Amino acid sequence: METHISCLFPELLAMIFGYLDVRDKGRAAQVCTAWRDAAYHKSVWRGVEAKLHLRRANPSLFPSLQARGIRRVQILSLRRSLSYVIQGMANIESLNLSGCYNLTDNGLGHAFVQEIGSLRALNLSLCKQITDSSLGRIAQYLKGLEVLELGGCSNITNTGLLLIAWGLQRLKSLNLRSCRHLSDVGIGHLAGMTRSAAEGCLGLEQLTLQDCQKLTDLSLKHISRGLTGLRLLNLSFCGGISDAGLLHLSHMGSLRSLNLRSCDNISDTGIMHLAMGSLRLSGLDVSFCDKVGDQSLAYIAQGLDGLKSLSLCSCHISDDGINRMVRQMHGLRTLNIGQCVRITDKGLELIAEHLSQLTGIDLYGCTRITKRGLERITQLPCLKNPPQQHARPWSLRNPETFIK
Repeated sequence: METHISCLFPELLAMIFGYLDVRDKGRAAQVCTAWRDAAYHKSVWRGVEAKLHLRRANPSLFPSLQARGIRRVQILSLRRSLSYVIQGMANIESLNLSGCYNLTDNGLGHAFVQEIGSLRALNLSLCKQITDSSLGRIAQYLKGLEVLELGGCSNITNTGLLLIAWGLQRLKSLNLRSCRHLSDVGIGHLAGMTRSAAEGCLGLEQLTLQDCQKLTDLSLKHISRGLTGLRLLNLSFCGGISDAGLLHLSHMGSLRSLNLRSCDNISDTGIMHLAMGSLRLSGLDVSFCDKVGDQSLAYIAQGLDGLKSLSLCSCHISDDGINRMVRQMHGLRTLNIGQCVRITDKGLELIAEHLSQLTGIDLYGCTRITKRGLERITQLPCLKNPPQQHARPWSLRNPETFIK
């Protein structure tokens, strides 16, 4: 007895359609009425983000999204009022406006005129016309917000952070990449150092301060005192922080990932501070820190031996430093040592002998390694993508290449 797919119950069809990508889900809904009904089941669209060009009125758009249970929306281009989206998606959970360059304070102000309790994530990255005025609206009406992306919003100031610290008590993730007007005062607001004006965002777990050039070690002192639950901290390209600031971070027991890429004033002394504290880091990036050398690897082996990922691209390390580190770092999974021109085949042999759990290694620009060293590395049992000495680099020093 043969059973045709048309005999399947709608619930089974919905389970099958749930494995399709978004385009194929839509195509399945066009086959017949039975498939359309099954494809519109909310379980099929769970977690899907609708990507929209808002150009002209479409009365059926938002009712269709809500019927499928879609609560996450990305606006690819905005030629209509943002309020059109907010009014149409009563239970919106995530709103991504990244790159909507024409979004202004006025447009956002017209959209956020009452409390939107369902919204948990808002992405305003590269919305360069947004200022502190919009942050006031957000703090007033989006009090349930947990994720706020402001990367590239270069008009944000410390006043904006005061407003965030006043209104967004549930915030868990905040991205302030390239908000170059921010200073230690603003970070103090976030960390609750000005309690008379704002409680602070003390529940923050992820904080990105990449390329905030005005920050100094005082910001790290504020962070260590107020943001005690922080798990991820990105300080890449923050040239104003130094080894002394890392001493403040060294006792943050919750911190798991620390990015210090291109922090030019970080040296072996700063790595010593991190290693001698009570950190339990699983990821550390000190790539392009010109003052980090072999001694840092000895400190890492001594006090940061729980690392799963370590990036040392363009640092002044050699085979001797590798020898000091690898014997204590058996749990390391990812090692990035691209452009470390003093590493030779001897260093690769040490890595292959002791770091048997490596799943990835970056060797771009290691000009002193030969085919013999590469062959030794490729014998590692867990390595997913065999390294190539002269492959295209996985990252560049320019901070704009890290925009997500």
